[in-house]
Amino acid sequence: MPEFSNLMRKNIIFIIALLTVSITCAQGINQEREDDGSPSRGNRSLDGKKSLRQPKEKKEKPPVTDYKIITIKNDTTYVDTTLTMQKDYKFNYLRRDDFELLPIHNVGQTYNSLAKREEKDHILPLFGARARHFNFMEVNDINYYHVPTPLTELYFKTTFEQGQQLDAFFTVNTSPRLNLSMAYKGVRSLGKYQHALTSTGNFRATASYVTKNDRYKVKSHFVTQDLLNEENGGLSTEGIDQYLGRGNFVGEESEFADRGSVSVNFQDAENILLGKRFYLNHQYAIIKKTDSTATGLGIGHIMDLTDKRYKYDQTAIAPNGLLGESYVSANISDNVALEDFNNQAFLDFENIWLGKLRLLGGSSNYNYGYNSILNQVNSTGDQISITNRIKGDVYTVGAEYQNNYKGFQLFGDGMSIVSGDFDGYYFNAGAGYQLNDKYGIRAKIGASSVAPNYNFLLYQSDYINYNWQNDFDNIETQKIQVNIKASKIAEIEANYSKIDKYTYFTKNANDAITPMQFSESIDVLKVKLTQGLQYWKLGLDNTVMYQNVQGGEQVYNVPEFVTRNSLYYQDHWFKKNALFLQTGITFKYFSGYKADAYDPVLSEFYVQNTQEISAYPQFDIFFNAKVRQTRIYFKYENIGEAFSQNNEFSAPGYATRDAVLRFGIVWNFFL
Repeated sequence: MPEFSNLMRKNIIFIIALLTVSITCAQGINQEREDDGSPSRGNRSLDGKKSLRQPKEKKEKPPVTDYKIITIKNDTTYVDTTLTMQKDYKFNYLRRDDFELLPIHNVGQTYNSLAKREEKDHILPLFGARARHFNFMEVNDINYYHVPTPLTELYFKTTFEQGQQLDAFFTVNTSPRLNLSMAYKGVRSLGKYQHALTSTGNFRATASYVTKNDRYKVKSHFVTQDLLNEENGGLSTEGIDQYLGRGNFVGEESEFADRGSVSVNFQDAENILLGKRFYLNHQYAIIKKTDSTATGLGIGHIMDLTDKRYKYDQTAIAPNGLLGESYVSANISDNVALEDFNNQAFLDFENIWLGKLRLLGGSSNYNYGYNSILNQVNSTGDQISITNRIKGDVYTVGAEYQNNYKGFQLFGDGMSIVSGDFDGYYFNAGAGYQLNDKYGIRAKIGASSVAPNYNFLLYQSDYINYNWQNDFDNIETQKIQVNIKASKIAEIEANYSKIDKYTYFTKNANDAITPMQFSESIDVLKVKLTQGLQYWKLGLDNTVMYQNVQGGEQVYNVPEFVTRNSLYYQDHWFKKNALFLQTGITFKYFSGYKADAYDPVLSEFYVQNTQEISAYPQFDIFFNAKVRQTRIYFKYENIGEAFSQNNEFSAPGYATRDAVLRFGIVWNFFL
């Protein structure tokens, strides 16, 4: 922890210095432009005579489309400073649309799922503590840039009670071929309930370079992250009565409107997810493509060195047997780590007729576990040992393909383990057809087989119930996905998945958390419709999702129906359209369902089938504005709860957010 704190402090100081210099330079440049355009100073001296100094030539500003954002897959977009409803949906802690998520009461805490999260394709187990991973930035979350002038973006938004959230970003091309970027995202929020503080930090630095002859290209990044949450175990039995205003607490709503007065299960625990990653992706063109009809041949290498660590600390044993008995009388301390070193070599071939083909071969060295072997006595009195490590090497082969054939965009990718202690593979293939800029269709099929996450296979804790070692089968998944885009009408995304050997956490007969594997098949259908309508200065934005689960209704719990609807007014105001205004109301609703419960020791959600999260509507009133490259956001969240006591939950024992007025900005500087 101390080394992470020191590193974060140095990173923040360095970023603030960079931003100060960039803003100062921007102000100087703007002042020069104003002076050059002033008749009294730019063309004449103080005595009224014409100045001998010629005015400086005014440089044209590069268009915003020249400020390029490049993904690791080389998909390219540009900086977008417009103000839309989609921008409003992404103005949150995660900085992406959270339509399928249900937030717990404080910023930076975890989210319950209105639709199960689909992880990126992988062939090795994932690190556990998935409830801490919503804001953990993986390789695909890191972008690279190409900018004609230095670019800065500042994001700020208020939190709950004490604290704030900030995301500061700076990038510059020191030459047309070399780009550097640096960013830090920090959040600290005390929260309204006892012992619910969140403190998170995501630092990332990137570099990309292309040689003058365009033969050698490299992308690289370094990321370090620390995501800490104080854990209170949710509301106690008494706290739930206080929150709902029932029993002996009927009529005392005003007292417990101060959420700090509501009783919680404990006030001495916290968990933290730490991560560091160094990533390098570079390639060399043996045969350089000179135009679109030429043949290209290249080789490359990808290295990914990732370290993750998850810690759970608690001063005293949880009261009332809430988490079971412990091997120690105090100072619970669980600590698990993963070191993953991945290397891939690839060969690229590109031809106008055959398309783009990449062949890959790689190795992964993994080391997951703990520092000691645990000896336990089982129910029959026999002593058993739980190992402390899962480590080894796997070797993989794979391929990726893209081609355009008679207007169809064909694509596919896959990878398989050919040697090692794990078995696994994934495969995807599909095609798309774009009729024009407004209409298109894309279809995809896929299959995968992968071992359950590491914390299903091995876990150790000072709490006796949280110790296990399992030999589960691979999770087998087949899926079909269809996307239909008609920009004037709607966009539809339909997914069908068949899951075998699904793994999940639940509570056993002794009320202890345990990992399980479902023996039957689960069929999941998910259909999401997105629609935007405009008339005059009014807009209506609709997102509707339908889900149907067959065969696993007791272990795969999601709401059947989720909707979000925004009605808004937008217009340009003042002289020269200096202000763009957008204001309206957003309605959110999901059908009642038996939502998963949260476990603070594992930082995982587990299946429960006793308590249903009630269907309840939520209304947000927003007022957004744009002045030049600055977007300003005001939102009164969950305003309906301002007129009556909130009695809803985001997970069993965890309250949803009360009504709150929040403010924030996103500010771009083009130097």
